[in-house]
Amino acid sequence: MHEIELSDGVITLSPLRLVDVETHLTGEDELLVRWLNGGPGTREGVEAYFRHCREQWDTAGPLRAFGIRVGADKVLAGTIDLRFAGEGLAPGQVNVAYGLYPSWRGRGLATRAVLLASQYATSEGGEEAVIQVEPENPASAAVARRAGFTPGNQSHSKDGTRFQWYIRACASLSSDHGNL
Repeated sequence: MHEIELSDGVITLSPLRLVDVETHLTGEDELLVRWLNGGPGTREGVEAYFRHCREQWDTAGPLRAFGIRVGADKVLAGTIDLRFAGEGLAPGQVNVAYGLYPSWRGRGLATRAVLLASQYATSEGGEEAVIQVEPENPASAAVARRAGFTPGNQSHSKDGTRFQWYIRACASLSSDHGNL
């Protein structure tokens, strides 16, 4: 597995590990279930997903899933993932999806994670970062705007869910590292 760590001095992003399963399950709440996970997690389901994430790292697949870690102990505060291919994405576009556990929200950590992960996407050939937000999720849209993303088109998933896209050129992200 890739032993990558990205840090801005406040948060660290590193690949999700099986030892993170319990913290993830404990931190999951109705907002994460609704906006990110698609349903309540089970130990078996989260373990399977984290194994899949590891396989993606090992095979250089289109998914790069990180734990958002805080402090010297690198406590898991949430997750962020990058998808270098997916429904509705053009070549060079990278989807960014994130979620924080309740006790870590409201501290600017998601914005920091979006900027760090998007800088990583640039280093992996990403040209444009995309955050897809359901209109009923204003907190996620606020993160996108704070990270310098601008509203783009709207789309609908196969199940009919409507998304507002927020877009930012990856090349512009390298200049923001010092502005976190």
